[in-house]
Amino acid sequence: MDQASRDRARFEALYAAHQEAVARYALRRTASSDDAVDVLGETFLIAWRRLDDVPDGDGARLWLYGVARRVLANHRRGAARRELLLTRLRAEFAEAAPERHGAAAEIRAAFARLSDEDRELLSLTGWEGLTPEQAATVLGRRAATVRVRLHRARKRFARALADEGVDVERYGARAVALAEGALR
Repeated sequence: MDQASRDRARFEALYAAHQEAVARYALRRTASSDDAVDVLGETFLIAWRRLDDVPDGDGARLWLYGVARRVLANHRRGAARRELLLTRLRAEFAEAAPERHGAAAEIRAAFARLSDEDRELLSLTGWEGLTPEQAATVLGRRAATVRVRLHRARKRFARALADEGVDVERYGARAVALAEGALR
C-alpha cells in the first residue's frame, strides 16, 4: 500500500470514529445546523491537510475538538465582520438610494413596462452614468446604433411615465416633448 492509500485509509478511519462527536460539538455551539455542517467540514478539511499532526487514539478526538474550537472562533469573527459590513452597506445604500417620493411606484411601473433592452440601455446611461459610447461597448453594439436606440428608449419611457400619470413637466421641457412625441 502506498503512502497516499495509507493516508486516505487513516483519514477515513479518523472521520468514521470522530465525525459524530465533532458534529455534536459544533451543533451545541452554533445557531444553525448549516453553520455546524460548515464547522464540521472545515475541521475535517484541516485534519486532512495536517494528517501527520493528528495524534493517534483518543488524542485525535481532543485534537479535533481544538481544531473545531478555532474554526468556530474564525466563524464567529467572520460573522461579526459580515454583520458590520452589512450594517455599513445598508447605511451607505440608504444615503445613496434615490428619494422614494409620491411618484416612485408609478415610475417603477412605467420602467417595468419597457422592454428588457430599453431598461438595460436606460439603466446603463442613467444609473451607471455611462455615455452612449461606453454603453455601446458594454452591449457589444456600434455607438451610432446605441445613440438611436437610447433616443427611442427615452421616448418610450417618457410616454410610459405620462401613461402612468407621472407629471413629466417636473423633469423639464425635453421630457414633456418626449412624452408628447414631439421629438422624433
